Amino acid sequence: MPDFADPTIVRPARADEPPSLEPYREGNSGIPYVLTFAAPRQGPHVVLTAILHGNEPCGAIALDRMLRSGLRPKRGRITFAFANVEAYLRREAGAPAPCRFVEEDMNRVWSPAVLDGKGGSAELRRARLLRPVVESADYLLDIHSMQNDSEPLLLCGPLAKGRRLALELGFPSTVVADAGHAAGTRLRDYGAFGDEASPRNAVLVECGQHADPRSGEIAIGAARDFLAHLGVIDPPVEGRPKTALPGRLMIEVTEPVTAASPRFQFTQRFSGLDRIQRAGTVIAHDGEKPI
Repeated sequence: MPDFADPTIVRPARADEPPSLEPYREGNSGIPYVLTFAAPRQGPHVVLTAILHGNEPCGAIALDRMLRSGLRPKRGRITFAFANVEAYLRREAGAPAPCRFVEEDMNRVWSPAVLDGKGGSAELRRARLLRPVVESADYLLDIHSMQNDSEPLLLCGPLAKGRRLALELGFPSTVVADAGHAAGTRLRDYGAFGDEASPRNAVLVECGQHADPRSGEIAIGAARDFLAHLGVIDPPVEGRPKTALPGRLMIEVTEPVTAASPRFQFTQRFSGLDRIQRAGTVIAHDGEKPI
């Protein structure tokens, strides 16, 4: 195992450059690209997951930075999991564009029916390897970025326990309560995470646009806040990223809209968190149907 705090390990040329995962290939948990560290003192098992989508490098930047800094828990256990490594490495192999997934969206397969089913995609094989780690987590933070420009968001799910955790966290300032995705179950909602009666909890952070140089720093700030809030590390002395918004805003998704045709088109350019001044305003057309 390499020493991840060793300054002789080659670092990216820029802080926002997607890092090489080669130092983490063997892992230390029995699962490639998954590293876990335990403290002598008892505490929760906190799992940080990155690159469920291979074209979202901010999570890899955050985990790489924390591992290289030698971050370790003061109590409990921290697991760093690089998820869809095969999709992420397509970039290094010269793919013409960043690869979101190889065969199917890895953040839509997290239900027992799918994981125990007959599917055999690259993403399902990897999810099955990660499943014991996920099921052992007391808390999980899933790190993502977005296709379009937006302030960072914390997606807490539909349950009261998710909302409580999201509002207790200091960053990001905008919390979105949604019921998940119609195409399949997200990691955030898997198993006990999606059971109000269970104390186990998970949230998903969206750290800005994929290629925004700030998204890596936002991911680091969100991950450190998460770990500090749960008491497994000391609060970061440098404070939260300057992009944090004052106050807390809770947005509830009451009616998700999924494109039903390839002719879906917005009426104008929108970015995340835009506010529509008048109810009933047509903002898009899905074929002949106004949205």
